[in-house]
Amino acid sequence: MLTSLFLCGALGVLLVPVRSQLISVCVEEDEDLRVDCRIKPKPNKITSYEFSWSSGTKESLINTNVSGSAAEVQFRDKSEVVELDPYGYRMTLKGFTNTIPHNTTYMCKISGQVQNINVEKEQLQPCSAVSLFLKSSWSWIVPLLIFLYHTHC
Repeated sequence: MLTSLFLCGALGVLLVPVRSQLISVCVEEDEDLRVDCRIKPKPNKITSYEFSWSSGTKESLINTNVSGSAAEVQFRDKSEVVELDPYGYRMTLKGFTNTIPHNTTYMCKISGQVQNINVEKEQLQPCSAVSLFLKSSWSWIVPLLIFLYHTHC
């Protein structure tokens, strides 16, 4: 009875749709900081983006394509933004991994929709494909492994 309840619970968790992260932060092999923002743009609207970080009460604009806004001087010519497929943007900040504040909130805004993530400097993960897969899918891998273990024993 207890085993059946456990298996049903594990299956229930597996059937719940997994919401992927809309923003992720990692460090590339060359020590550049990468922020991926996968907010789906609104139809029939010009897509604008802003990438920033904040530590404490100070927010710093890193890169933007919004008319009338400009990145802070320290970030100009050190960041680039590319469009992701099927939607979203990736911002890469070169040479700033040593000066990242200890506890940082990374923010992206696409066409007025905002996402943010708080990351401590020591918790920044490498941008490897395996690392990003595990980071985004841990919520269903563990129940799947438990389920497989119990059904094969």
